[in-house]
Amino acid sequence: MQTQSLSRSTALSLLPALFVAGAVLGWIYETLFYRLDQGQFIRRGQGLGPWLPIYGFGFLLIFLCAWRLRRRPVLVFLASGISTGLLELVTGWVLFTFFDGLRLWDYNVEIWNWGNVGGFICARSILLFSTAGLVVVFFLIPLLVRLLDRFPRGFRLVSGLLCLLFVADIVQGYLLKGL
Repeated sequence: MQTQSLSRSTALSLLPALFVAGAVLGWIYETLFYRLDQGQFIRRGQGLGPWLPIYGFGFLLIFLCAWRLRRRPVLVFLASGISTGLLELVTGWVLFTFFDGLRLWDYNVEIWNWGNVGGFICARSILLFSTAGLVVVFFLIPLLVRLLDRFPRGFRLVSGLLCLLFVADIVQGYLLKGL
């Protein structure tokens, strides 16, 4: 089992890579899920790139809330599900309430939506996020740490460039389109 502690410098270096990894893996998940749900490929997200920001923030939350619990996988599972479930619930509610009924997802109209709360969250998503927490804590973070240790400059450069691309895409896709 992973028992490695991370220095502050290592942890900070991981944040951009974790965010981008989460955003991309979330986009892949949603692309596949909506293919299954609706029988066709549905373009998810507002940007040009293959990423969804909420999943990036979810991976960061998992790191912040569950990494220190890694000696107890059940707690990692629970902390991941609770923290990311709250992120999804609050984000969905805020978007709907304060942005003129905006819904970037709606569990009311999807398959496997048991435990649905207002279309903002459902048990399937929480179970997915909880499982993702196990993958992030026990596989992704150790992999990224090994890459960072082996290629420190290259790792920081690549993750920094990917974050810059992400920010440029957000500015173009979410902000400039609205003008």
